[in-house]
Amino acid sequence: MTPAPTSTDPVTDAPSTQAAETGTPQPGPLETEALEHIRALIRIDSVNTGDAATIGDGETRAALYVKKHLDEVGYETVLVEPRPGRASVIARLPGSDPDAGALVAHAHLDVVPVAAEDWTHPPFGAEIHDGLLYGRGAVDMKDFAGMLLAIARAFRRDGVVPRRDLIFAFFADEEAGGVWGARWIVQNRPEVFAGATEALSEVGGFSLPLPGDRRAYLVATAEKGVTVATLTARGSAAHGSRPTSDNAVVRLAQAVAAVGVHRFPAVRTATLERFLEVYGQASGEPLDTDDLSRLGFAASVIDAGTRNTASPTVLAAGGKINVIPAAASATLDVRVLPGQAEAVRAQLADVVGDDIEVVWARDIPATESPVDAPLLKVLQDAVTAEDAGGTVVPYLLPASTDNKHLARLGIRGYGFVPLRVPADFDVFGQFHAADECVPVDALYFGTRVTARILRDA
Repeated sequence: MTPAPTSTDPVTDAPSTQAAETGTPQPGPLETEALEHIRALIRIDSVNTGDAATIGDGETRAALYVKKHLDEVGYETVLVEPRPGRASVIARLPGSDPDAGALVAHAHLDVVPVAAEDWTHPPFGAEIHDGLLYGRGAVDMKDFAGMLLAIARAFRRDGVVPRRDLIFAFFADEEAGGVWGARWIVQNRPEVFAGATEALSEVGGFSLPLPGDRRAYLVATAEKGVTVATLTARGSAAHGSRPTSDNAVVRLAQAVAAVGVHRFPAVRTATLERFLEVYGQASGEPLDTDDLSRLGFAASVIDAGTRNTASPTVLAAGGKINVIPAAASATLDVRVLPGQAEAVRAQLADVVGDDIEVVWARDIPATESPVDAPLLKVLQDAVTAEDAGGTVVPYLLPASTDNKHLARLGIRGYGFVPLRVPADFDVFGQFHAADECVPVDALYFGTRVTARILRDA
């Protein structure tokens, strides 16, 4: 009988046995500890409603949990709590190359609200069923927080000296824009990121199927900008029994409908060009923006990263049934590609027409990091060590992460939480969903890959 294959533990370099039947590495102490921390963090209800009146102390309790376990192995931790209950914690591990820029590895400790009645497993129970870990934060993103905590502790215990300084950061308030988390720290305590040049966090790293039982692992090298457009239609106020030709509600509805069906043109950003090139080569068939259907459940996310988008989300008009209001408004969530801030304003004005007033607010610029940075080779090498056929593919995230705040300090952000999942498992679909879950084996995989990345980056 052929002996069971072995792999090398990324922290200790000691062999770890694999299951003879599947070739899947069995969890060692590092992976086991990571799972313990992930489950413990999920069990801390750190829901962020975005409303100070309804937010408890869960983020601080989660931060104190992290701080306790970092202090335990000798880290000097910085706990930042700009408002009661809104704590973050940061720690640094010195590297061997003082000239290399520090790498920030960060996760957020808050989670979005839950409707418990929609769950079949307790949202804060961290229960495991049929190989899946269930709970709010299982992928967004207490999984990575637990991985980072376990790796930080193992590096310290085992005397691992990475090439670069590692800054481990666990932030509050990401789900409400980072106002009391990463954004506040960047504005008020930037010294904790001294010397940092790159950052690693969400959203990416999970696998998508390729032909021949191979996988692509997405890395977010760019993020869309976020801005808000308010459309206002004005007309004559009148009694509801006498319809008017300039009814503001009707004119607003027409403008909103026009936005809803409009498809902005595709823009070939550097990230999109690299995605099409690398994914096309890996799949053995050219890929173009005109047909992304073979990407399966990832197609909508990739497509959203190819063009500017505007989604009507809030409508306001009138207050009494028998009164035609003089004004009606709609708020749009507008996501903007790198370099497209002015273009999207002109394009939206054309869509809604000259008689609709457009006011812009909350402009958070897009970010775009180099798609050929040495860090991407480190990611690829770490994936290859665990999945020989895996290919790391850059893509543009159509949403936002705390990397945007770090970018204000000149820190280039990348989204990569490595998870090897079954071909039909939609990680994107788990974000903010009921019964949020992740395969336990994927967490073990992610812990090993992330440890390699942080050690070698």
